Amino acid sequence: MANIRLRNRRIFTGLRRALKGEQLILSLLALVVGTLVGAVAIVFREALLFIQKLGFGSSDEAVHYFLQNLPAWHLIVVPTLGGLVIGLFVYRFMPERRVLGVADVIDAAAFHDGRMSVTGGLKAALVNVVSLGCGASLGREGPVVHMGATIGSWLTRVLHLRRSAARTLLGCGVASAVAASFNAPLAGALFAHEVALGHYALTAFAPIVLASVSGTILTRLYFGHDVSFLIPAHEIASFLEFPAFALLGVCAGILSILVVRSVGLTQKFIGSTRLPLWARPALAGLAVGIMAVGYPQIVGVGYGAINDALYEVYSWSLLSQLLVVKAVLVVLCLGLGFGGGVFSPALFLGAMLGGAFGLTATALLPHLSSGHGAYTLVGMGAVAAAMLGAPISTTLIIFELTGDYELTIAVMVASVIASMIADHAQGGSFFGWQLRQRGLSHRWGREVNLLRSLKVVDVMSKQFATVLPDEPLSRLREKLINAPYGELFVLDVEGKLVGTITLADLRHAAFDPDIGDDVTAIQLARVEPPVVCREDSIEHAIRLMEQTGDEHLPVVASDDDRLMIGFVHEKDAMMAYNRGLLELHSEDRGDAPPKLF
Repeated sequence: MANIRLRNRRIFTGLRRALKGEQLILSLLALVVGTLVGAVAIVFREALLFIQKLGFGSSDEAVHYFLQNLPAWHLIVVPTLGGLVIGLFVYRFMPERRVLGVADVIDAAAFHDGRMSVTGGLKAALVNVVSLGCGASLGREGPVVHMGATIGSWLTRVLHLRRSAARTLLGCGVASAVAASFNAPLAGALFAHEVALGHYALTAFAPIVLASVSGTILTRLYFGHDVSFLIPAHEIASFLEFPAFALLGVCAGILSILVVRSVGLTQKFIGSTRLPLWARPALAGLAVGIMAVGYPQIVGVGYGAINDALYEVYSWSLLSQLLVVKAVLVVLCLGLGFGGGVFSPALFLGAMLGGAFGLTATALLPHLSSGHGAYTLVGMGAVAAAMLGAPISTTLIIFELTGDYELTIAVMVASVIASMIADHAQGGSFFGWQLRQRGLSHRWGREVNLLRSLKVVDVMSKQFATVLPDEPLSRLREKLINAPYGELFVLDVEGKLVGTITLADLRHAAFDPDIGDDVTAIQLARVEPPVVCREDSIEHAIRLMEQTGDEHLPVVASDDDRLMIGFVHEKDAMMAYNRGLLELHSEDRGDAPPKLF
């Protein structure tokens, strides 16, 4: 008995040491990813300002003051030519001839085990930095998030890490990117869980926090402790003001819905025309340039205009005009293929909406108003929460920027209401809408996503019995008795599948002595049987089995050549799915060591 206790104690001691060792390695890798992403965020920002300097002559964040003095032709030519360059590059070099973004990060985390293309990430970074530098009316945070996720995926590939570690390092890259962009490490960590990963796994939380903090430290060392926005102090005048904040949340949710649906309508309309893909960003750039003549605030990221709104510089009329113009240009830039994200545009639209709403509320009830600058901040959080599907992260960003607890409560109220409205009306965020356009959805749950992420090639068997099309019945009888699962695969001399033979297909013919060897395999085979390709998902294979009634399916290299490389059995597919489920649940509970290799 004592020996058994000693043995068990040694086993548990070994498990604890393994757990600590794996977590230590993962934490060190998280620090590496966080630091690399912080450095990349700095390079991206400086490159953007450099291109902006080349195009417009100023590298200032508040570039709209400089643009006021430029001639109209200059404002029009730069974004138009930039759009043409972007269009040609995307058409020629980008995968699927589109710009990559945060939706692709969610796609990678949910359906591809956290794996992303490094080449695609580099191309996307180039497209985004040139787009924003040339004045595209979009944001820089989304591209940085995509780059951060790509770096995490790259390290995963270099070290040949397993799925759980790969997803964690992808989340580390996302967290560091958001934290570096806003100088907000807590919000960065929660954004990675809330948006990119879609869960709060305990084993992933500590590495993601470390990555978020390391990215913040590096950017603070380079840029200083200044945050993105210069926010004046605000105090809530009265808790009776909260119904107004709630109403602002309603308006923010409606605005988010209008913008997202307008992007879809724009894409549908432009797709029905004969305008080539490569020319579409140039058309969006032309629209940006024309509107910049009267409203230079809409050029580029727009942080300078947001700061002006926070300091209550703009009138109600200008706030309303900027809201409409910016919304139209964001829709055109996204719908016509410019590179950039939606975080900054959401903050810009929220600032203008909140400022105009606040001026109206102050005029109606001046003794209850906290000033329209406070409404500007609340509006920023509410629109961003609805468009990004991240009410928790957005609220924390505002809290880390302001340190104001009461104002953060107002942001939380408005953000939750705006998110609920957007979720009810269009099923979630802009990223969720993008995924649905591709036939995907992060709402299916991790279990269904797991089923789609597992590939046939991972579970197929390479041990199968084959016959040639002209083999006689006597040979079929011999092979069929010893064939796995009682099935023969009829292959031609090149190894291509031409049919299958099962006991059910032969029925009585296989063992009827009256039937001679003049009957060949191809005459008895089921010609053109259902097949799956090596890169098909387990979900596709299981559905095909349900439709055909087959318990196993041949696996071919591709539909074109039908070169057979194996077969997949329903039992093996379900066992792989069950193992994946156990791993996911262990990851969530944190009760098993993360498997790195």
